Amino acid sequence: MTDLAFEFAPVGIALLDRRVIQHCNRQFAETFGGVPSAYEGVPIAELYPSQEDFQRIGDRLQREDAKSGQYNDERIMRRRDGTLFWCRVRGRSLSTEEPFRAGVWTFADISDDRPVVTLTPRERDVAILTCRGLSAKEIGAELNLSYRTIETHRAHLLEKFSARKLPELVAKLSGMPL
Repeated sequence: MTDLAFEFAPVGIALLDRRVIQHCNRQFAETFGGVPSAYEGVPIAELYPSQEDFQRIGDRLQREDAKSGQYNDERIMRRRDGTLFWCRVRGRSLSTEEPFRAGVWTFADISDDRPVVTLTPRERDVAILTCRGLSAKEIGAELNLSYRTIETHRAHLLEKFSARKLPELVAKLSGMPL
């Protein structure tokens, strides 16, 4: 029964070891394109929009506040055909001392709820932290930038998402109906 639950789960599941896919279910393969066997031994880095994005997420997993062994966020990922999509990612490491050693990760395509807009890596960071409710000053402290720089990034986000005010931007970023 456990194998059936894994294979037919309504969310993509991947077992990773040192950020390399060891095994994945059907939904994972459907989400990213292909069949499960095509992902065995594939570095998860191949499914990120860029090497910089892969590195940035990896750095977050190593920070002290992420050492609980659990992680979740919403980010843009890349399908095998190169198209980008919004993805809700949740994971649990089997070792808090070595977060990349082995873990179970889920991937849910949420692109129907939000459009993919081309963002710089920094704009993505600001968008994610804005959706978490952080002020410009708090985001600046988190990213080691001035709050004015954060306000500039937010202005670019408002323009790219055709939002008039910050609450409308957050609604569009989070996929909430307006």
